[in-house]
Amino acid sequence: MRIAVCPGSFDPITNGHLDIIKRASKLFDKVIVVVMVNFHKPNSYFTASERVELIERSIPEEVKNCEVDMYGGLLAEYCKKKGACAIVKGLRAVSDFEYEFQQALTNKHLNPELETIFMTTDQNNMFLSSSLVKQVCEFGGDVTEFLPAAVSEDIIKRIKERSPNI
Repeated sequence: MRIAVCPGSFDPITNGHLDIIKRASKLFDKVIVVVMVNFHKPNSYFTASERVELIERSIPEEVKNCEVDMYGGLLAEYCKKKGACAIVKGLRAVSDFEYEFQQALTNKHLNPELETIFMTTDQNNMFLSSSLVKQVCEFGGDVTEFLPAAVSEDIIKRIKERSPNI
């Protein structure tokens, strides 16, 4: 079985994330979407458990080969434990590549059996990031088209609750 891991902070999940997850699910037998718990980012809008739940609600029913998890250690070790052969990462622009390339080389060094697959984002999502969604929403902009429909109301509500601008 060919298992891939789609890691991220997903704070919150966007349609860009969901697009990469759905496309990866067509290429691998199983895709594990893993919320990486980053202790260097203590100001998340959603807890790791909430992000897992939002992702689970976002993945369409017809995508049957995805599971969602969370992890707070090294991604290369997580992939080894899960028997994953690949990490799938989305790239929005050339500026994303340098950081992701460095991460890919580090993961390969830590787990030589692991490959990193870079998927270019759909052109409709090239500008989209969780940070942008939060910022636009905090200033009262409509972000519903950037978020999975199944969870957009919950995400918008939380961002507005946390926003100092509204």
